[in-house]
Amino acid sequence: MSTRLALALRLIVPAVWIGLIIAIDFIEAPLKFQAPGITIPLGLGIGRLVFTAMNIVEAVLLVVLAIALWRSAAQRRERFLLAGLAAIMVLKLAVLRPLLAGHTDAVLAGTSDGGSSVHYFYIAADGVLTVLLVWFLIVQVRRIVPTQLDDVVLAATEHARVGGSR
Repeated sequence: MSTRLALALRLIVPAVWIGLIIAIDFIEAPLKFQAPGITIPLGLGIGRLVFTAMNIVEAVLLVVLAIALWRSAAQRRERFLLAGLAAIMVLKLAVLRPLLAGHTDAVLAGTSDGGSSVHYFYIAADGVLTVLLVWFLIVQVRRIVPTQLDDVVLAATEHARVGGSR
């Protein structure tokens, strides 16, 4: 993988991931149950399929992002953010999804009437994931696009170097 491709992936992957979370978690999931004719069991079945697919895509995005960072000189802050993203994904996949699946099974079997606080933890985990992804994206953009302050410091350094060599 070229450095240029790794750089592009460090920008594109978090942006796509943020879009995925917004589209599924914050738009599709709440609206699904408002559609005419959607029953709780049907909505839960659709939700299970959608979130399974989403989690697979998220895992792939995390791996691609890790490879892109590995292929380029990652800063400590970037490695920290990647570790945070990985930790949230482990929490979602190893803890929250199995709890939600058990709850969904109980609702579908008729032994539970619905409503689970685990959903709020999942939403919170995706909220934290979104914040980390935005932070990661900002770090990447700042590495690529120098700020005006960077330009001023560079100009002053160059001026001092050129002026000092006379």
